[in-house]
Amino acid sequence: MGRLLRIVRTITLLAVFAVIVVLAVLTFNTERQGSRQLQVTALPKISIEPQAAAQRLAEAVRFRTISSYDDPEQNADAFAALKAHIETSFPAFHAAAKQEVIAGHSLLYTWPGSDPALKPIALLAHQDVVPIAPGTEADWSEPPFAGHIKDGFIWGRGAWDDKGNLYAMLEAADALAKAGLTPKRTIYFGFGHDEEVGGTRGAKAIAASLAARNVRLDFVLDEGLLISEGGIKGLAKPAALIGVGEKGYATLILTAKATPGHSSMPPHDTAIGMMSAALAKLEADKLPMRIDGVVGEMFATLAPEMSGFNRVALSNLWLFKPLLLREFEKTGPTEAMVRTTTALTIFNAGDKDNVLPGVASATVNFRLLPGDTQASVIDHVTRTIANDHVAIAPVASNTEPPPVTSIASAPYQLMSRTIREIFPDAVVAPGLMIGGTDSRHYVGVADNLFRFSPLRATNEDLKRFHGTNERLSVDGYADMIRFYRRLLEASAS
Repeated sequence: MGRLLRIVRTITLLAVFAVIVVLAVLTFNTERQGSRQLQVTALPKISIEPQAAAQRLAEAVRFRTISSYDDPEQNADAFAALKAHIETSFPAFHAAAKQEVIAGHSLLYTWPGSDPALKPIALLAHQDVVPIAPGTEADWSEPPFAGHIKDGFIWGRGAWDDKGNLYAMLEAADALAKAGLTPKRTIYFGFGHDEEVGGTRGAKAIAASLAARNVRLDFVLDEGLLISEGGIKGLAKPAALIGVGEKGYATLILTAKATPGHSSMPPHDTAIGMMSAALAKLEADKLPMRIDGVVGEMFATLAPEMSGFNRVALSNLWLFKPLLLREFEKTGPTEAMVRTTTALTIFNAGDKDNVLPGVASATVNFRLLPGDTQASVIDHVTRTIANDHVAIAPVASNTEPPPVTSIASAPYQLMSRTIREIFPDAVVAPGLMIGGTDSRHYVGVADNLFRFSPLRATNEDLKRFHGTNERLSVDGYADMIRFYRRLLEASAS
């Protein structure tokens, strides 16, 4: 009995010791992670005329610049009217910069710099907007294309995505041109007209035009991640996430063929049956979740700014990674950060209830984490389906994940410093853009790619993105203008 008690006592002591060691490691890892935030002096708010600027943006919202994948000229008159409005609204900028029309409706501006040895930069935005979902028009508090200013907001489709960024850039550039700024480095402004349908006509053509001139950009800044207020558990401050990475886009067409025939004599393997089994396997066997690369850097940057268990967990991924991944898996937006996602989007088969179709097809869309490729996804699909009777074919418009921009780069430090100067209460961190932007078309002409919209947003605001009651705060819009003005000033010197 005495020997048994000694064994139990030893095991208990070892367990206590192990707990103490683990707690010590957790505490050490948590406390040793110092803040990565740049210490800068907040700038006084530049005086602008927010109501006049808001009025110009409201007028821009009234142009129904809805892009179409099938018909590039569907709303040509609206794009022409928007172009004329831009030219009338920002005369000083147009006197300083050269305007070119690319691919019919995209706009490329060149603000020449005085020092050709300095690499140029480019600010990007898009003119086009998504349509209003049929049947939801009456759900809008203000008509979606009326361009009303009410209750401190500019209402309407495009106010946020992406005419807000576009006009804020122009407001900033026009003010600097009026003030007599001559940039040392050349600054390009690329405003595509078909981002919402892929950007293959607009942004891609602008980038090709720059490539033909042997232009190499230090960085491009496009729309992207926001200043999230209350969107990250354990973080009391707003989080300004700079999109240094973007997910790739891979759509695969799956086709199953079988012998057509009468439904009264179904064979063992039917086209619909094989396709259904293949899709069920893809949904059940998803690609693995990962916390590495951009997302790992984001957590490492945010962890020291957090409190409580969230700080401990993010500072000790060696222990808590499985727990965090289970939490991320619970919702689509968080899961998309850590996984190459699988989305079944289209299914086609059959046209009569008593006829077995000879062909069943399905479309599956994958959004690729950096590190994954179209080839690796096709390999995953092939192994998962394990059926030679199901053909797999990629579509031509697929894109690999763009290269990830280093957070050690000078342009990232410039971006971070500018955010801290204009939004001093925000915590700045790198982030991953899960949607697609026009910036991916500039991979061949730019050293660094950023996706960031200088706009404060709550979880409630995010529901308006591509949705009902899109709007932009007048005060928030004023801060967007201040951000772009400061970034242009800092970049131009």
